[in-house]
Amino acid sequence: MLRIGHCKPGSWGSFWATLALVGLVTRAAQRADMGGEAAGTSINHSQMLLHRLQELLRQGNASDVVLRVQATGTDEVRVFHSHRLLLGLHSELFRELLNNQSEVVLQEPRDCAAVFDKFVRYLYCGELTVMLAQAIPLHRLAIKYGVAPLQRGVADYMRAHLAGGAGPAVGWYHYAVSTGDEALRESCLQFLAWNLSAVAGSAEWGTVSPELLAQLLQRSDLVLQDELELFHALEAWLGRAKPSPAVAERALRAIRYPMIPPAQLFQLQARSAALARHGPAVADLLLQAYQFHAASPLHYAKFFDVNGSAFLPRNYLAPAWGAPWIINNPARDDRSTSFQTQLGPSGHDAGRRVTWNVLFSPRWLPISLRPVYADAAGTALPAARPEDGRPRLVVTPASSGGDAAGVSFQKTVLVGARQQGRLLVRHAYSFHQSSEEVGDFLAHADLHRRNSEYLVENALHLHLIVKPVYHTLIRTPK
Repeated sequence: MLRIGHCKPGSWGSFWATLALVGLVTRAAQRADMGGEAAGTSINHSQMLLHRLQELLRQGNASDVVLRVQATGTDEVRVFHSHRLLLGLHSELFRELLNNQSEVVLQEPRDCAAVFDKFVRYLYCGELTVMLAQAIPLHRLAIKYGVAPLQRGVADYMRAHLAGGAGPAVGWYHYAVSTGDEALRESCLQFLAWNLSAVAGSAEWGTVSPELLAQLLQRSDLVLQDELELFHALEAWLGRAKPSPAVAERALRAIRYPMIPPAQLFQLQARSAALARHGPAVADLLLQAYQFHAASPLHYAKFFDVNGSAFLPRNYLAPAWGAPWIINNPARDDRSTSFQTQLGPSGHDAGRRVTWNVLFSPRWLPISLRPVYADAAGTALPAARPEDGRPRLVVTPASSGGDAAGVSFQKTVLVGARQQGRLLVRHAYSFHQSSEEVGDFLAHADLHRRNSEYLVENALHLHLIVKPVYHTLIRTPK
């Protein structure tokens, strides 16, 4: 609703003095550019200009428009004496709303109305302080009024706080979907996948939408203790959300039952309320899992395709699939360790182990950076400095025996960060199928900095995971 009124009387001198200061700075810079020896001199009064604009906003001097911001569903109205020129510089919508108008009433949701002062401050000063609960309303205002730099800045803030584990990932995911912010949506989804155990144990888990749940269940990069933990998390969600039978059955069919040992499958069938209600919908998957565990993988692969996602482990933290490794003072020197994993998830392979050797080097130099002491003419070339190198992680099998026939291994290393007393996954690096090391491992990390976001009390917290992948060797006609 638009209402016509009179401009608020004020001191035009302060407003025009501020604009004149802009011209003064510009002309001084132009004279400096043409002044020969003075060309290198810079006159920077930007902080003074910022201070003048802050005072202009605070005092409302020479304001020519009034914004009345009313919180939807309330009688609460906040009044802002503003300047048509500055609002219109940032927003096409403001230019249209204030065209030939001196007063406008803006209806905003309560959370947006509560932060409208911060929004206006940004339009005047180009900066604001954001709290977690204010991110969505500020982002919504930036979208509504077409202030693209603020929209990008708030989205960057949200993604940064997701990486640190401070943001409400589920709520921000649903918001990103509603606004079409694909980058934010993907950041939320990645955080949820890498920290599913923490999220499933929080109050946020009950607010997960069926669409988000389906997105998570199809991913192979979920980080959790084992597939049984995922089943219990799904069962808890079903109890809270009470979805339709079709949604519940689709979700239950996304569980990778071959990744659950037969003894645990028997217990689920006997005790699970979800399977008692929807058992017929997954009966074929349970039979498939029992068959998979009963036969040798090579024999099973002759009759069934084992390349599907049901036979691919996720990023399991259980000892059968990897080991944690805490490296104190990681910038100091090279380290090595070893660990064992189960040959494969099949019950036939339960007692068979593969030993892995791991090398960590904080300052490995690629060939292109290694010292070259002389060229063809005998002139010494400058040696590369150790700090020019980057961290390196190499994972190799201790032996190349024939026990692994028909199996290849996917390797993943998780990097943890402690936030609010919890150890969360900050990054996950995956190896190429045929590689023994990951090429971009900690490429941008500064391990010399004690307050590095990759370190917890000057230690690097890693978790090494090896996922066996069975191959279909021979198909026998049925």
